[in-house]
Amino acid sequence: MISGSILIAIFGYFVLLLGVAFYTSRNADSESFFIGNRNSNWLLVAFGMIGTSLSGVTFVSVPGDVGKNGFTYFQLVLGYWLGYWVVAFVLLPLYYKLHLTSIYSFLGKRMGEKAHKIGAFFFILSRTVGATARLYLVVSILDVFVFSAFHIPFWLSAVVILILILLYTFQGGVKTIIITDTLQTTGMLLGLVLCLVAVVKALNTDFIGAWQIASENQLTQFWVTDVSKPGFFLKQVLGGMFITITMTGLDQEMMQKNISVKTLKDSQKNMMLMSAVLVGVNALFLLLGAVLHIYQAKNPVLLGNGTMAAGDDLFPALALSEAFSGGLGIVFVIALISALFPSVDGALTSLTSSYCIDVLNIQETRADEAARKRKRMRVHLVFAVVFLLMVFLFRYINDKSIIQFIIKFAGITYGPLLGLFAFGIFTNRKVRESFLWPACLLGPVMVFLFDLLSNPVYYEEKLHVSLGLNSLSESLFNGYTMGPELITINGIIVFAGLWLFSDRTKTANS
Repeated sequence: MISGSILIAIFGYFVLLLGVAFYTSRNADSESFFIGNRNSNWLLVAFGMIGTSLSGVTFVSVPGDVGKNGFTYFQLVLGYWLGYWVVAFVLLPLYYKLHLTSIYSFLGKRMGEKAHKIGAFFFILSRTVGATARLYLVVSILDVFVFSAFHIPFWLSAVVILILILLYTFQGGVKTIIITDTLQTTGMLLGLVLCLVAVVKALNTDFIGAWQIASENQLTQFWVTDVSKPGFFLKQVLGGMFITITMTGLDQEMMQKNISVKTLKDSQKNMMLMSAVLVGVNALFLLLGAVLHIYQAKNPVLLGNGTMAAGDDLFPALALSEAFSGGLGIVFVIALISALFPSVDGALTSLTSSYCIDVLNIQETRADEAARKRKRMRVHLVFAVVFLLMVFLFRYINDKSIIQFIIKFAGITYGPLLGLFAFGIFTNRKVRESFLWPACLLGPVMVFLFDLLSNPVYYEEKLHVSLGLNSLSESLFNGYTMGPELITINGIIVFAGLWLFSDRTKTANS
């Protein structure tokens, strides 16, 4: 009965999104799809980007991680906040000055067309894997806790959800998702607050009492002072800052929405408001994680296989358990979907935009608007198919600890963007074009080897094989484990490689 109500709620939610898409996509053209005609309301963009920045992974993984790492994730959040200031006052002025549609056009203007293509390649790779990892996590949760009751197979759930996302982004692009993201962020935040209130009430306490209980259970540790640990506070804060600079400021999906705002000043206000709200929202997610673990310790909830719910499964297992009313389950599922869709619909739109602009040069062709639209729609459809195939790949791997994977993968693949943009902004040197790819691949290869050697246990668990690197790891790193600093090291290596293979002669565009 509860599953049936949830299914009806999901269907109604999709109908609402499709209605919004139909309304906003009327008379939409390529300019509407790519950058919303540069006329988006900054307040709507700021609010909608909260949902894009958090995603379904944050919704289930951050609370699930509290039992293992306490509130140490908040160190990373503080770094995120610092990174947003860099994006607002260093990168956004550059993008507005150059009047960019794709931010990777800057690399072409500064270092040549090959650099433009390389930047787009790393974005497409990173965003495709990151977005599909998030999509897989939410589809798998819905599969286990909702769709399985109706014997709906996983593959069909994934296909239907992607088709629905495709339908409401197909025509309007950015113009549509600015509105749908606002709607979905509202659903996510409302769901977060309602779920938190319900669990605190179930513990027969209030928020102050919940904090005290969490402290007594040693779940509120903020700082890690052991420099060898991946959670060491300086690693987390600096790593978080550079993650934001790259995954927001150098990411076409995030910047596509920002540069759709009419003026630089409004876009900066958007960024500052969003950064402040994100700090508070992440704090609520951590508090929710603490009360969920406290409740689980007192009233254990088991999964279908008889094991204790933990990690990414903890929040959905409790919200959809018989201990709570069906209403909370509906709130949770709608909030989860609301957290997922801004990161997936935005990714589909931005990947389509980047491929059309950066790879196909669609804006420079002489084709009419109708021909451009047909080409754009074909690209959009192809990326939807790629998303589906990637979800099936994650299903095969069956990794439920998605948040750590996303951070590691971002550290490896976004590093070249950090190095390229830093080199382009802060130097006047001209890179020898034939060495661009070697310089940009050097960083990812080296940081992957660093991470593998410093933490072979992680890779052994994921690959289910023994690599025999433990003794080598101990002798080389003496217990030091790489964390979010991977992305910073990666960027530095790429920057150094670009510097090594460059000349002092100024570029024509500098």
